Amino acid sequence: MGRVQFLKLGGQRAFLDKVVSVMGSPSLRGLMQFGFRVNYSALKNYYNGFRLLPEQLFFDMCELSGIDKRSISFQIVKDTWGQVKGGKKSKKRKLKSR
Repeated sequence: MGRVQFLKLGGQRAFLDKVVSVMGSPSLRGLMQFGFRVNYSALKNYYNGFRLLPEQLFFDMCELSGIDKRSISFQIVKDTWGQVKGGKKSKKRKLKSR
């Protein structure tokens, strides 16, 4: 499962705002009444742009709200996109010996 990266800066927040308004939800927390199985803290992280939306959640939101996916500029990235390889901090610098 991948994640959705919006190509426009602030696109993820604008998308979530549009979903909230189209679905008639009073707030971001109100989206959970439509059957989305997402924690509120995760929704806040998606809204603030700290995390990318999961692919399945994005498609479910588009389907339930009636938003056309073709009108949004986005790309699907791997689930591990942006993660740092483990063990980088523990590598020590080697001194050159002569």
